[in-house]
Formats: sequence, structure tokens, C-alpha cells
Amino acid sequence: MSSEGSFSRVGVVGLGTMGAGIAEVLARGGLAVVGVEVNREALERGRGHLERSTGRAVKRGRLTADAQREILDRVALTTDFADLGDCDLVIEAVPERLDLKRKVFAELDKVCREDAVLATNTSSLSVTDIAVTTGRPSKIVGVHFFNPAPVMKLVEVIATVLTEPDAVARVAALVRGLGKTPVTIGDRAGFVANRLLFGYLNQAAGMLESGHATRDDIDTAMTAGAGLPMGPFTLMDLIGLDTCLEVLEAIYAESRDRRHAASPVLRELVTAGLLGRKTGRGFYSYEKAGSDASGSGAAAAEEPPVVGIVGVGPLADALAALCDRAGASVRDSAADLAGCDLVIEAAEDTEAARALLSAAAQAAKPDAVLAVTSVGGSVIEQAMATGRPADVVGVHLPDPAGTLAEIAATVATGPGVADRAAGLLGRLGLTAVRCRDRAGFIVDALRFPYLNDAAAMLGAGYADADSIDAAMTLGCGYPTGPIADLDRLGLDRAVTVLRALHAETREPALAPVPLLVEHVTAGSPLR
Repeated sequence: MSSEGSFSRVGVVGLGTMGAGIAEVLARGGLAVVGVEVNREALERGRGHLERSTGRAVKRGRLTADAQREILDRVALTTDFADLGDCDLVIEAVPERLDLKRKVFAELDKVCREDAVLATNTSSLSVTDIAVTTGRPSKIVGVHFFNPAPVMKLVEVIATVLTEPDAVARVAALVRGLGKTPVTIGDRAGFVANRLLFGYLNQAAGMLESGHATRDDIDTAMTAGAGLPMGPFTLMDLIGLDTCLEVLEAIYAESRDRRHAASPVLRELVTAGLLGRKTGRGFYSYEKAGSDASGSGAAAAEEPPVVGIVGVGPLADALAALCDRAGASVRDSAADLAGCDLVIEAAEDTEAARALLSAAAQAAKPDAVLAVTSVGGSVIEQAMATGRPADVVGVHLPDPAGTLAEIAATVATGPGVADRAAGLLGRLGLTAVRCRDRAGFIVDALRFPYLNDAAAMLGAGYADADSIDAAMTLGCGYPTGPIADLDRLGLDRAVTVLRALHAETREPALAPVPLLVEHVTAGSPLR
């Protein structure tokens, strides 16, 4: 067959949720499919997956009953590996265990034609480790579908150093012909999507374990403040904590990057059998309705506060616009701060912020809450300079046009002051979440290391910007990809936050990668 030649008969080994989904996608594309399972019982479960999935499509009006029957008729189900002998391509979709996958490929090597391409649907294991155990390593590729396969558009196509370019090109062409978006990359643990996603998820687990912020506040921050479809703990529970642990261990075994060394709290939950939604409990309990993350929410409707804004620049303008929308009175001169409930520093640099807040502290009434917005510096340092540190909290708006406010209490913040700050910000229409006085608060502390990982991937030439962005939007449901996010948020902001995180933790992976620093110096975007 030529590199442009299509596969006409495709085998799928393993008909669990993922394997059955892949078989459905292939059959929907008009291909003859041979589905193989280990025994009759497993085969019937696979048949049930196929019937239920296509049946749901019929009920929703996305498929006719006749079309469903045609799809199901294209899938021949068997327990005999020998029935794969006439397949042009065979996709293995058994559980993520290297020993099991090697066993399957040893069997495929015996029964499949010499010119057949064999693919593994691994999400994190080394394709090379599987390929070298066969007699045809040049015809082994990775083809990572995302769950649910009939819905998700991304497919990562993985080439090893041994894979023939022709085999990769043919698989990528097949994926494209099925209406999916192929991203062709090299064999690195976690590939693009999981390597980026699980570093972020694991860091969130570490943030919870350190006491930096609560589970609900972290989840709320990342949905309301970063625009993600769900928070990290809700997502990990949905994926399955055992699966999360497996992926992290596979990536860490290769990279030895501590961002992928599984958080002890994750390992503890898995050991206890608390695996997320599928067991009824993980980071959340699913035994009762309404147990999902809710965050701290906005305060009940009250009269908007009188707000003092000290400083000039884009942030001060955004805060003033926010107050206007809420109907709050704004004071922006030192002489008028005496009547303010909340005084917010909005300077463009740390030194100016310290001077402005110190002057404001002298003018503000005794029960006013004083807020520091400087993300790059320590809130406690700013607070001590005011002479009234008990009244000071850090406040960060990850998106000044958004609805989330992060509140950081310092060790010197007085009892009830953070609560009062949350109430005042709620009266401005904001949802407040709490955290400790650490660089990046919640959103930026989780978001920029993930974006830094993406920039490292781009800088190393592992994948191009379009592929990285497609992996996260099509594979993980992110509203925008990381490279686009970096250009949108500002590379200078990314470097500032990452340097603050690195200075605080001395974690090598948090230092801004050279590509970011280079582009900031040049004043050019990544694209």
C-alpha cells in the first residue's frame, strides 16, 4: 500500500469503554472492524458498550436506527486472535500495563500479516518499550484516542525512532479521514496532553496538601478565574485517581521531574480505594446529590461598599470600572480615603505600591480593609510597611474583567479581616477564594508552571505551537491552548510570576524556560 492508501479492515483488541469507542469510530467511518476480547463474557460487555453508545446517539437524534444497525454490522466480534489475520491495521486498547500490552503484541506479531501496522492506544507508556518486543518495530505506532473516543476530536499519533514514516503517515491520514485531528509527535511519556495536564493536576494536589488553599477554593479559582471547564479535583475524580497515579508514575519514571512525582495525598487516596466518581468518593464524596465543588461564592445582595483606589494604570482603571458596574462609590485621592470600607492598592510596581499603601493606611479609617494587589512581591512585606499589618490582605484579580478575586491572608492579618474582605468584594459582584500569602496566589501559581511546561515543549521542538494548542483544546477541553494563552496573558507577566515562584520554592521546573525569557527580551510573541 502507498502512504496515501487507506486501511480497509481494522482490528481492535480490548473492548472496554475506550476500545469499544475506538471500534465505533472506525465503524462510523465505514471501515470493517474486528473486535477481540479475552473471553465470551468480556466480548458481551464490549457488545453492550457499542450498543449503548450508538443507542444514545439514536435517542438524541444524531443517528438513525438504520445507521446504528449498519455501524454495528460492520463490527465482527471474536475471542480468536487469528481472526485479525486479514487486518491492515490493529489497534490495541487493553489496560495500561506494560506487561499486558507486550503480551498482546507478541500474539499480534504471530497472527497478523507482515505488512500490517500495529498500534497501541497507550496514554502514557513508552511505545518504544512495546515495539522492541516485536519482530516488526518499524511498523509499531502509538495512536492515543481520548475518552470518549466517538466525541473527542484529538488523536495523538506517536512515532518511535524505529517507526517507518510511511506507517505514521498512513495512520495520521486514517485519523483525519475519521473526522479527527491528528497530532504527530515523538515517543515521550505522557506525550503532549497528559504531560501538560498531569503536571498541573499534581501541583494542585500538592497545593491542597500544603494547606495553601482548600479543595473547593482551588476548584473555584480555576473555573471562575482561569476559565477551565472544571477544577483540578473534580477532573481527577472524573478521570479516576488510580489512572491519575498511573500516568504520573509513568511520566516521572522517564522525566524524574518532581512536578510529576505523585503527591502523597493522591497516593493515599488510591491506597485507600477512594478512586473518585467510580467508587463514590475521591477528593469529593458522591454519595449525596449536590456534593460537587461550590466555592465560597459571592455575598448576598447588600449595598456596595465605598472603595478607595490608590495608584494609576490599567489595573486601577479595571478596578474603577468594576466598582462602577456594581454601583460602588470610588475614592481616588488620599483626602477622601477616610470614608472608605476597602482601600485597594493598584500600583504598577512594588516600590510604588509600598509608598501608596503606607500613605493610604494613615488616611483610611481604623476599620477599613487594606488590599495589596502586587503579585510579584510578598504581601507580608507590603503589610508591615503600612504600620497596620493586621488590616492588610492580598487581593488578586486573575482577570480584571472577570468575576474572581483571590484573597491572601498573611500571618499578621487580624481575625475576621479576610472574611470582611471577602464580604466587601462579594458586594462588588466578585466570587472570593482564599489562600495563603504565596507567590501567584492560586490561579497564576497553577497556570504559569503549566504554560512554562508548554513553552519548554515548544522550545525543545517536540511539538509545534498548533499541535500543543490542539492537544489541550481538543484533547482536554481547554478554552484556549497554552501557547495562545501565553501570548494573551503576556510573556512578561509569565516570566515575572515564574521568577517569583522559583525564588520562593527554588524548584528548578518553575524557573522560566529560555524560550520565554528570549521572547520577552526581544519583545516578540511566541507565534
